[in-house]
Amino acid sequence: MLQTLMVKLSPTQEQHTALLKTMHTFNKACDFIAETAFSIRSASKFKLQRIVYRQVREKFGLSAQLTIRAIAKTCEAYKRDKNIKPTFKPEGAIVYDQRILSWKGLEKVSIVTLKGRIEIPVLFGSYQKERLKRIRGQADLIYRKNEFYLAVVVDAPEPSKFAVTDVLGVDLGIVNLAVDSDGQIFSGAKVENVRKRLAGLRSTLQSVGTKSAKRHLKKLGCHEARFKRDVNHCVSKVIVAKAKDTVRAIALEDLSGIRKAVTVRKAQRSRSHSWGFWQLRSFIEYKSVLAGVTVFLVNPRGTSHICPKCSHNERANRPSRDLFRCVQCGFSDHADRVGAVNIRLRALVNKPIAVYGEVKAKIGTATEYNCKPMNSFMGN
Repeated sequence: MLQTLMVKLSPTQEQHTALLKTMHTFNKACDFIAETAFSIRSASKFKLQRIVYRQVREKFGLSAQLTIRAIAKTCEAYKRDKNIKPTFKPEGAIVYDQRILSWKGLEKVSIVTLKGRIEIPVLFGSYQKERLKRIRGQADLIYRKNEFYLAVVVDAPEPSKFAVTDVLGVDLGIVNLAVDSDGQIFSGAKVENVRKRLAGLRSTLQSVGTKSAKRHLKKLGCHEARFKRDVNHCVSKVIVAKAKDTVRAIALEDLSGIRKAVTVRKAQRSRSHSWGFWQLRSFIEYKSVLAGVTVFLVNPRGTSHICPKCSHNERANRPSRDLFRCVQCGFSDHADRVGAVNIRLRALVNKPIAVYGEVKAKIGTATEYNCKPMNSFMGN
């Protein structure tokens, strides 16, 4: 499995200037190449290289390999939508490969600039140090808040998948970020409080409109994103650790396209669109691979209002957001936990939509889990 690690560069002022000038020139070259790509309607690296290679080298002074990387970056951007000419920010990332970037141990990196190769000290923590010994492939030079970083690709070993006999169902949501079938709740109250506070502050700053207010607005966006990312990392870490310790697979809902399928009131749009379920799911998936845990994706239809005891399927089973009460058998529990239990049962009884990993869970029959066959789960 390939992982991306962020390490910080510690250049001198002269080296910082050289890197920044190289970055600006590189992206100007990408804009120049994009003009040609758009005019001839081609995203072929081979075709563009024959046309613009010499011009780029003479006009911008890039080295041979930096020119090749600029052509590759432009082609990748143009392939996304050939109806639009791609444009590149002056401080967009530079993709370095092994020909123009090499490591001098783990303390320094040798990198090509317009002024030739320069050696720059690297700063990183213990987490990165353990994994930098497995560096593989390219690295992206990134510029953020007057600091340079390298996004380094490393090869993370994948442990063999262990055989499992049960599944941990996980229901993802907004009020509660995640609830598992054991009943553990990961509340989203703290995230919501931060979102509301920052939304109010953002509104105030936007109404002021000064340069200082605009600078503050940029900081707020980064702060909220970092906070949500940290919370999702913590939640996913606990879920994967629990599944591994109890020798279980993890079952998640396949929420692809949910934003288009679900409508909410105007007052709830901000909260709904800031829901980071996709990031949380991706964190659970990649942490599961590193831990040897199998992940199932199941159809989410009906998981919130089907009774896990008698399989009665009716929306009236959920009279409120937090309460589940079956109108047929009277079974009652927290609504999100019921959803997680239904996700677990669906992974056990029905064939999953997608399976991550080579080892599938050893699933049993519905009767082994004290429930009826739930054909209604799939909308039948």
